[in-house]
Amino acid sequence: MPQGTAMVLGAGIVGVSIALQLQRRGFSTALVDLQLPGSGTSLGNAGLIQREAVLPHPFPRSLPELLHYARNQSTEMYYHPSALPALAIPFLRYRYYSQKDRYRVIAQHYGALLRPCVEDHTTLAMAADAMDLLRPGGWLQVHRRSDSLARALAEAVYKAEAFGVTHTVLDAAELMRREPSLAGPLAGAIHWTQPWAVSDPYALTQAYLGLFLKLGGVYQTGDARSLRRTGSGWQVSSAAGPVEAAQAVVAMGAWSMDVTRTLGYTPPLFGKRGYHQHYAPPVEAALTSPVLDAEAGYVLAPMRRGIRLTTGAEFARRDAPPCTIPLERAERQARRLLPGLGARLDPQPWMGVRPCVADMLPIIGRAPGQPGLWYAFGHCHQGLTMGPTTGRLLTEMMAGETPFIDPTPYRPERF
Repeated sequence: MPQGTAMVLGAGIVGVSIALQLQRRGFSTALVDLQLPGSGTSLGNAGLIQREAVLPHPFPRSLPELLHYARNQSTEMYYHPSALPALAIPFLRYRYYSQKDRYRVIAQHYGALLRPCVEDHTTLAMAADAMDLLRPGGWLQVHRRSDSLARALAEAVYKAEAFGVTHTVLDAAELMRREPSLAGPLAGAIHWTQPWAVSDPYALTQAYLGLFLKLGGVYQTGDARSLRRTGSGWQVSSAAGPVEAAQAVVAMGAWSMDVTRTLGYTPPLFGKRGYHQHYAPPVEAALTSPVLDAEAGYVLAPMRRGIRLTTGAEFARRDAPPCTIPLERAERQARRLLPGLGARLDPQPWMGVRPCVADMLPIIGRAPGQPGLWYAFGHCHQGLTMGPTTGRLLTEMMAGETPFIDPTPYRPERF
């Protein structure tokens, strides 16, 4: 049934998923971006649809944790001192929302949005003939120390009880039998069984885009910063001329405030930069599952191109030049865990910026004071995981239907 016209600004995995869900529901939809779809931040991630990631990353609150990160020597986090003044207010709010009682409520809302991620991806991937890019079987959270593993197991039990997340436990011997290319000593691992791995995140975004176009959707190269209200709705400039629609969605990740700021909306959004590099797989024994080094905070993931190494978080000005330190630190640790890791395959590492909101929940819903305008950004590390589900939720709201979950916790006007 026809639903009217819509345009989506931003062609990462979240924007493409929203555009596809709108087109499938009967909206005549245009997708607009300056970059090729899927070529920005969505290109670089560990390729995991993380059904287990029901607990967002809280701000470190204990003094030992704060001192650990303040030294700026860790693999899981690196910061540029020049970036800290601009991060002070978002970080203070981030710390506020990470207080135990507030965090517990936030986690419930976060988990509700994440719970159907595998099913929603499967629905789109089957329609897009892209199931060959998805691999069930979960991933491994590897621990070097027994105390670290014990704390993680306690959290795994909580996830199982509160969110229905499933896992199994591997001791050191079982882990080495499963992944003989890893080097010890290792205490063991948690095998998260529900997530699916993606062998090529860019190809998956392209597959969803292909289905969107096949269904009659339109992609235009255009500048979202030209967004303005017209008598009939919203308009942006594109290479093919003005694009107009009754309803518009801003889904530009860390660049969303380049648009929303001009409309008077400035939520506490900040960026976490990250890097990846591909390496030749070990000759002796292939890595069969994605692996997180829990103590060091990087991921090794088998991909079409090779083994992808993803770094921890870097806090820097959004548009600052790439920095070599995060990848160098992660690579040193990765070669300890996977000594057979081969040579670098990419001429230059990929770098992207993940959009984070101080209360750890994405911003999804009607733009305050702007009829016909909607926001969908701030998914932090989980844009790939939550993209199709965000698209389903927003489409139901834009169509005037009763959403499958209560959208109130994600409403833009909470800021």
